[in-house]
Parts: sequence; C-alpha cells; structure tokens
Amino acid sequence: MRLKGKVTIITGASQGIGEATAVRFAEEGAVVILVARREKELARVSSNIHESGGKAFFYPVDVSDESAVNQLIEDVVLDHGKLDILVNNAVFMIPGSIARLDFSSWNKNFKVSLDAAFLLMREAFPYLSESCGAVVNVSSVCGLLGSAGTAGYSAAKAGLLALTRNAAIEWGSHGIRVNAVIPGAFLTPPTLELMPDNESQEATGRSLPLGRIGNPLECANAILFLASSEASYVTGAELVVDGGRTAELVTGTASWD
Repeated sequence: MRLKGKVTIITGASQGIGEATAVRFAEEGAVVILVARREKELARVSSNIHESGGKAFFYPVDVSDESAVNQLIEDVVLDHGKLDILVNNAVFMIPGSIARLDFSSWNKNFKVSLDAAFLLMREAFPYLSESCGAVVNVSSVCGLLGSAGTAGYSAAKAGLLALTRNAAIEWGSHGIRVNAVIPGAFLTPPTLELMPDNESQEATGRSLPLGRIGNPLECANAILFLASSEASYVTGAELVVDGGRTAELVTGTASWD
C-alpha cells in the first residue's frame, strides 16, 4: 500500500500503459482518477478496478482543451479534497515525413503529448504544493532518438523531457518531485495496430537486447516507483524502460564475438 489514500490523476488511462498504471496504483491504495476522451473505456477500467477492491473515478476530458483541463483540476480537488500525484500519459501522434508534413498536423502532435502536460502541471501546481506531491511524465524513446516519419511526435516527446527538467528545478523548493519515464516498445493497442501479427511482434522483440516487447505492467511499475516515497530524493530524472533499445550502438556488420 505504498500509495494509500493518494489522489492520483492519470491521463490516457483508457488503455495500454495508462490503464496498467491505473490498475497498479489502485493495488497500492491510491484513489485513481482516470482521464481520457473515451468514456466507455474509462468506465470499463474503473469497473475492473472497483471489482478488484480498488478506488477509481473517471472523468471524460479532452486534455488538449485548456478550459476543460482547468475544470478537471477544480472538479478533482472539489470531489476528493486534494491532489497528490499527476501522471501525464496521454498521447496523440500524426506521422509524416518532415518534407511532407503540413503545419496543422505538426502542431497536433504537440497538443496532447506536450501542451496538455503543461496545462495539467500548471493548474495542478497549487495543490501539488500543498501535498508535496509528485509528477511523472511519460515520454518515449522517440524523444531521445530519431525515427523516420515521426518528427512531430519525437519533437513533442523531447519537449516533454525538457519540461520535466525545468519543472523539477522550479518546483523542488515547493516539495514537488517531477520525473519522466521513457518507454520503448510495449504491447499496447497502438503497437498492436502497427504489428498485428505474431511474426512482426517476434521480429521486433528479437531486435531488443532483452529479446521481447514489454508488457505495459512493466512500465507501470517504473511509474509507480517514481511516484512513490521510495523515490523521495529523485527529481528531474529520466528513467528509460525499453528493454535495452537505447543502450545499444548499432555497428552494422561489425562483430567482436
């Protein structure tokens, strides 16, 4: 019960890493606030948590809408009395090469992955100050390394890491810790859309040092650590959870075996 009674907002909580994080936090005693646009899926996740003995409440919100974010934070504090933890996990990506991506699509990559995190952090700040709370931002290995066709998404995720570092510096004196998790390949619905068959999943897994794609629960555990008191002296950190992908220098056909 490492998070007993901690009121926690988790965005993008209707599936994948967000859902796994919500379930994991509830297991540790948190009061989980599920946020996403899809009400039906939020209701499903909330029901599953309640059936397992946890506490969860869902708020269907478009986190790229500034007024909706302002209202969300007000409602959560009014309904639950405080705010202890914020997990910015919501994401939206429009792929496209730099030479072909129109400016509107470029900007849409930022609205949810970066702008929403800024809005939520800004509005949550007074309440996180009261609770000496924690923020965990979910970035991506695309924010560290280039990937053809993902320039907008990669730039947004790199920006999220910069936002994390700056907030850690500005908010440390208020007792707020701000950290980032950097996931690699995980078996989430978006990943399964890109790799729907076992052959493509296994090929991707073989390309990783650990030899497999991750389970969302494995990323949720990393988020849990950074949000918990076990990370009480950790702020401004970037925890990579990618099966070793970014640790490897690809040297082509060279081998020293």
